[in-house]
Amino acid sequence: MILLNMPLLQLAIDVVNAERALDIATLIAGYFDVLEAGTPLIKSAGIGIVKRLKEKFPRKLLFADLKIMDAGSLEASMAFDAGADIISVCGQASHETVKEAISEARRHGKKVIVDLIGARDMIGLAEELRPLMPDYFCIHTGLDEQRKGRRPSEFLEEYARRISHPYAIAGGIKPEDIKELIRFRPDIIVVGGYVTKAESPHEAARRLVEALRGG
Repeated sequence: MILLNMPLLQLAIDVVNAERALDIATLIAGYFDVLEAGTPLIKSAGIGIVKRLKEKFPRKLLFADLKIMDAGSLEASMAFDAGADIISVCGQASHETVKEAISEARRHGKKVIVDLIGARDMIGLAEELRPLMPDYFCIHTGLDEQRKGRRPSEFLEEYARRISHPYAIAGGIKPEDIKELIRFRPDIIVVGGYVTKAESPHEAARRLVEALRGG
């Protein structure tokens, strides 16, 4: 389901039960380009869940949301060996850790997202790290920030003006947000709880795709 000139749609599976994660993915994987083993899922089920998802969905891009803060090469290699196509490293990790994760990705022919979650100045941090040449940045408003009313879209205009580097956007995204988001040409739109917590994940996923096609 890759739409020409449209961002990839990523499903963040942030449940903590491996079987529930596989059930969700089985139900709605067809609507998404990228499947994400979320940080809570990996912490609960272990890196083996990455392998299980890749074995079940070998044609999907698989993102392991490790949010690496240290041991960049080691942790990245664990995920790539398990079948991940993309991993994340925290933008607030040391430059050495970010470099190690990127180098490991290059050795495997895989990709790295630098997640800007929690940064006091997301745009400034992206500007600082851009010379390291990650594949993407992620403009990410975390759950705790969302509860205080923060939205990832508030950073997009400045990002587009100052950074101009491939990026993903994540944080409480719903179908009604899609039209505004694609004005700023994200490469990946990440959706999680709107789908995984829905009474009908299938219907929620369908609405997202319709919004993307109609945006």
